[in-house]
Amino acid sequence: MGRMRFRALPFAVLALLSVACTPQPRTPEAPARPEAPPERYRVKFETSKGDFVIEVHLEWARRGADHFFELVNNRFYDGVRFFRVVRGFVVQFGIHGDPAVQRLWGEAAIRDDPVKQSNRKGFVSFAKLGPNSRTTQVFINLADNTSLDKDGFAPFGQVVEGMEVVERLWSAYGEIPPKGRGPDPVRIVREGNAYLEREFPRLDWVVRARVLGDSVQ
Repeated sequence: MGRMRFRALPFAVLALLSVACTPQPRTPEAPARPEAPPERYRVKFETSKGDFVIEVHLEWARRGADHFFELVNNRFYDGVRFFRVVRGFVVQFGIHGDPAVQRLWGEAAIRDDPVKQSNRKGFVSFAKLGPNSRTTQVFINLADNTSLDKDGFAPFGQVVEGMEVVERLWSAYGEIPPKGRGPDPVRIVREGNAYLEREFPRLDWVVRARVLGDSVQ
C-alpha cells in the first residue's frame, strides 16, 4: 500500500486514497449495464449538511465523467462518508459503506484522462494511486490546488451550487494517517461504515446522489 505524506507532496497525499479491497464472503450484484451519459450533466448530492450540485463535462475528462455517471446511476455514493476534510485543501469521499460493494467497484479501474482543466477551488477529480488507477474515490478542491495538475489529476466536474455546504462538512477529525488521527482509508475499505460509525460518528455523509433530470444533452 502507498503511505500518505503531507500536503507538500500532493500526489503522495492522494495516492493512498484509492486502496485495494480484501475479499469478503458476500458478493453483491454486478453493476447495471452503463448507459451513455450526456455531454454535460448535473448530479445533486443530498448530504447530512445540505445539498450541493456538481456539473460534469465529458469534454473535460471523458473517461472520468463517464465512470462517475455510472457510479451515480448505480447509487454507489448513497450513504458514503466524507472521510477526509482538510480545510484549505480537499474534501474526499467515495469508499462504499459495504466492503463487498467496494471490492466489486474497486477492481474496475479506468484509464487516465489528459488534464484539460486545473484543480481550482470547487473542481472535482478522481483520486488515484498511480497511472490508470482511478476507481471510486473523488475529491473536491477547497482551494486552488494547481500543483495537482502535473500529477495527472484530471478534473471532470465543478461544484456549481452549494459550495458553502461543502465547506461546512465536518473537519474536526483532521488529516488521515499517518500524518493525522482521522479515519484510516485502509480500514474503511476493509470494515466499511461500521468502522466509521463506531470511531468517527460525527462525519457527514451522502444521503443520496442522483443525476438531475434537466441535465443538458
